[in-house]
Amino acid sequence: MCGRYASSRKPEDLAGLFDVASWDPTEALAQNWNIGPTDPVYAVLERAPRGEKGEAGTVRQLRALRWGLVPSWAKSPGSAAKMINARAETAHEKPAYRRSLTARRCLLPADGYYEWFTPEVAPGTPKSRVRKQPFFITPADGSVMAMAGLYEFWRNRDIPSEDPAAWLCTCTVVTTAAEPALAGIHDRMPLVLPRERWDDWLDPGLTDPEEARALLAPPPPGLMETRPVGAAVGNIRNNGPELTRELEPDGLF
Repeated sequence: MCGRYASSRKPEDLAGLFDVASWDPTEALAQNWNIGPTDPVYAVLERAPRGEKGEAGTVRQLRALRWGLVPSWAKSPGSAAKMINARAETAHEKPAYRRSLTARRCLLPADGYYEWFTPEVAPGTPKSRVRKQPFFITPADGSVMAMAGLYEFWRNRDIPSEDPAAWLCTCTVVTTAAEPALAGIHDRMPLVLPRERWDDWLDPGLTDPEEARALLAPPPPGLMETRPVGAAVGNIRNNGPELTRELEPDGLF
């Protein structure tokens, strides 16, 4: 599960890291160390520029999408907060994700993500008395974390299709089983793609369902490090690099 993450790199830096050919400065997002569901996030994707069609003219773009996928057939965008993650094991068979898996894949750049460890407590302990310890999980070498994502377009049919306000572009993070070193914190983790797999994941010409499923293989273990962080990250209103700083041992729950 990935329900919060951090993304503080500037768009021009992301453009360089991901070999982006096109990005709109008007879509620049503020640094965010506490991204939550339905927030705008950066996504790297390959498709024809706005207003153009056809695979021959696709370019790699950096776009601002809304986190929480809204299927094209949804009656309203209200389901977005519930669809921030897509399980790698079942994305190919779920109506909300299977078309995106073969046609609309993206990379979601991040510094790292947060997960909460739930300690063992005595049976009958009220939930209000269970103190969960948040962790920040990030690439051990300090590199950008490229989470596998899917994106989709939803149209508000009360607005003419030629009006940009009629369209909402949303995304979801693909998750997989946590590697052994992380499973003690949570049993799921984002599907993090190493650099050598970025091109295949973004390739709009790769549309075969079985070939797309093959791209969902988890990365080799041992690439991530974990650090306990303060409880402030639990409040979505808190933001800043201090949220990712490691707690001193005497500050642990």
